[in-house]
Amino acid sequence: MKPIFIDLPTLADALALSESTIQKLTREDTSFPRPRQLSVRRVGWLTSEIEQWALARPISDLLPPENTGAKKGRLSTRYALEMIS
Repeated sequence: MKPIFIDLPTLADALALSESTIQKLTREDTSFPRPRQLSVRRVGWLTSEIEQWALARPISDLLPPENTGAKKGRLSTRYALEMIS
């Protein structure tokens, strides 16, 4: 059986968005589905509403950026200074 409700971390993974982006969409985007109250301290999103929202997204002409998903390492200050000298 497919889940009826999903929580924020699962939703973030399913949409390939960060949790903070989903929270911002929930606050600011009137077309983004609102979470439902599941208990006193728990909310979840209806999977059917999320699927409808996702299918309504416009098709993009943009190509994904290079290195999508690759995390860039930070240079230490010492190493960066050594490279400059």
